[in-house]
Amino acid sequence: MKSLSSYVKSFALAELVKGLGVTGRYLFKPKFTVQYPEEKTPMSPRFRGHHALRRYENGEERCIACKLCEAVCPAQAITIEAQPREDGSRRTTRYDVDLYKCIFCGFCEEACPVDAIVETRLFEYHGEEAGDLLLNKEKLLALGDKLEAEIAADREQQASVR
Repeated sequence: MKSLSSYVKSFALAELVKGLGVTGRYLFKPKFTVQYPEEKTPMSPRFRGHHALRRYENGEERCIACKLCEAVCPAQAITIEAQPREDGSRRTTRYDVDLYKCIFCGFCEEACPVDAIVETRLFEYHGEEAGDLLLNKEKLLALGDKLEAEIAADREQQASVR
C-alpha cells in the first residue's frame, strides 16, 4: 500500500508542488541580499584582517624584537631579525609576514607585549602578482600609519568593554 501511494505522489508531482509553494511564500517577502560594494555589513570590532605594525606617538616603531609573535605563530608566517641599537635597545631589522601562510588566528596580536603588531579591519586586499602578499617591515609600518586612527579607536572600544 505504501508503494502505491508513493507511486501516485510521483505522478501527481507532489514534491514539485510543495517546492513551488515554498518559493511562492518567499517570492514577495523582503530580501536579505546585501549589494556588496555599495552596502557594507556590520563588522565586529574583534574582526581580524590585514596585519599592520604600529608606532609610538613620537614616530618610533613599537616592536621591541622580543620575537614572541614569531614563536607563537602556528603557521610560522612571521620572520623577525633584530639588532641592538646604539642606545642599548633592540629593534627589528626585518619583520616579514607571509599572508599566504597566515591563518589569521590573532595569536601574534595577543602575544605582543607592546601592542606593536595588530590585525586591522581591512579585508579588501588582494595580490595581483606573486609576492604581493609577502609583507615586509616597510609595508606593515605604512599600513599602520595609514590606519592608526581606526586601530586606536578599536583599542579604546575593546578596553572599555573589558
